[in-house]
Amino acid sequence: MQAMGMPGSGGAPLLPRTSDQILGPFYPLGEPAKGSDLTRVPGRPGQAQGQIIRVTGRVMDRSGAPVRGGRVLIWQANSFGRYTHPNDDNLAPLDPCFEGFAALTTDLDGYYNIRTIKPGAYPTPRGTIRPSHIHFEVFGKRERLITQLYFAGDPHHDSDTWLQSAPDPSTIVMPIQEPAAAMNPEEKLVVFDIVLLHG
Repeated sequence: MQAMGMPGSGGAPLLPRTSDQILGPFYPLGEPAKGSDLTRVPGRPGQAQGQIIRVTGRVMDRSGAPVRGGRVLIWQANSFGRYTHPNDDNLAPLDPCFEGFAALTTDLDGYYNIRTIKPGAYPTPRGTIRPSHIHFEVFGKRERLITQLYFAGDPHHDSDTWLQSAPDPSTIVMPIQEPAAAMNPEEKLVVFDIVLLHG
């Protein structure tokens, strides 16, 4: 993430705030599951279909100070591009081993960590394709941010209205990396730091 803007209290440039995005029509209706592994549904055998990814990062303010105990709510489509939501009329199949939403709390260093699958792209009523993305709603100590994580190299980025409307798309488009040492070899890693204006 590139630093820019006016200097902070320590003289270092301030980090750019993570760009806002729309809440979207498929906000979870019920209370999201607690826990960080979305690839399994309690009480159901099997694992979610698709490429497993670890999404991790820090929630912090523009000076880089961690947001401790922040609430991070995430929701996403399954690997076929369909949400587990009654308003999603996409004809793509549901995955019985994937519900696609969870709530987490950041640790003392501002970190969060989820294990999930890379969501599929899906058609919109306007005839365009929404690129693969994960929705985030983040509650810091003094503010709420609604954003989306996109994946570098997706062919649908240039035609996506919401991504193109972002003040700074570089804050929400992240590369998919090879697994870190502690991860399973079939998993991929995505690092997504979230910067709030005031923490």
